[in-house]
Amino acid sequence: MNTNKSMKTAITGALLIAGTLTWVAVHANPDVELPALQTQGDVTYMTGGIGDQEAAAMKHAESHYPLSLEFVQHANPRDQFKADIKVTMTDKSGNVVLDTTTDGPFLLANLPNGKYTVSAADEKGKSVVKHVTVAAGKSEHVMLVWS
Repeated sequence: MNTNKSMKTAITGALLIAGTLTWVAVHANPDVELPALQTQGDVTYMTGGIGDQEAAAMKHAESHYPLSLEFVQHANPRDQFKADIKVTMTDKSGNVVLDTTTDGPFLLANLPNGKYTVSAADEKGKSVVKHVTVAAGKSEHVMLVWS
C-alpha cells in the first residue's frame, strides 16, 4: 500500500468534508428565518434581506420563485441596498397584481406566467420601471438600480 497516496486521499477527504461543513454553516444557517410569506390576490411574495445573513438567505431562496427583485442605490465606492421601496406590478392588461412596500432590498414573488411591468419608487419618489416576463420553470432575477 502506498502511504503517500493514502495520505493524499485522507487529506483530500478531510478538505472536502471541511468545505462542505463550511458551505452548510454559511448557506443553511437554521437560525436565519426567511421573512413571512404574504399574499395579495393570486400573488404570494416575501420581502426582506436586512443584514448579511437574511440577505444571503433571500438570495439562496430566489431560485424557488419565478421572479426576484433586488433594489440597489448606485454609490461610490460600491453600490448599496435600498429598502422601503413602493412596488407596483401590473400585468399585460394593466391590472395591478401586486402593490406593496418592501421590508428590505429583496422581493421574491410567485406569480402566474406572463408579462409584467414593475414600477418601483424610493422614499424620494424617484421611480425605476422594468418590463419582465415570468415563464414556467424559470427564475427571473431583476435588479432595479437608482443612480
